[in-house]
Amino acid sequence: MEWSGRGVLVTGASRGLGEQLARWFAKRGARVGLVARGREELERVKESIMAEDGTAAAIIADVGDKDATYAIAGTAAELIGPVDVVVHCASALGPLPMPLLLDTACEDLASVLETNLIGPFRLTKALAGPMILRGNGVVVFISSDAAVNGYPGWGAYGVSKAAQDHLARVWAAELTEAGVQFLSIDPGDMNTKMHADALPDADPATLLDPAVVAARIGTILEHRARIPSGTRLEASSAAKEVGA
Repeated sequence: MEWSGRGVLVTGASRGLGEQLARWFAKRGARVGLVARGREELERVKESIMAEDGTAAAIIADVGDKDATYAIAGTAAELIGPVDVVVHCASALGPLPMPLLLDTACEDLASVLETNLIGPFRLTKALAGPMILRGNGVVVFISSDAAVNGYPGWGAYGVSKAAQDHLARVWAAELTEAGVQFLSIDPGDMNTKMHADALPDADPATLLDPAVVAARIGTILEHRARIPSGTRLEASSAAKEVGA
């Protein structure tokens, strides 16, 4: 896939994997829309990308806020042009330390779902229409092994990611013939603030570098024509397979 001139929207782009994905796309000539809640961090990423002759625009917004959905889509179209690719990277863990399901408040579960599932659903709805009209588009959901494995304390997050995986499958079943591809990608355990928040005792040396993971996801997307829409992938093994 040729990235030069493509419009790519990345949520959760102020740090971690979202930041590194934004940098990866920008280095290859894409016009990148950066979405996150923190203005200072997001502006830092934007300025850093532009300092390396990349094209980036900061969109300060909360993907879990219903009223922000069309503002994000409209601002992205205005600042970077048609969105060819959207990567749903923004995620929430819920209360810390992460409680067992029996101790999880209904409101906290709902809040995690708003950010991890409902928000991406709304934003996909807003962006899919123009993609269908153009007959081309890619929607990527960043998943987790917590979507397929039950870990104590990871209930709200895991439920949201499992639902997100299936959301991608249903979108694919409905829109593949329209030219829009949906993928769900598990990046693996990374050395990020989110991972440190969830598991503060984890050894960073045992975790993946988000920049390495971003390159793997980029490799997958460059060879996306080989991958059926709706597929759930693990970034490490899939990148080796399609990049071989």
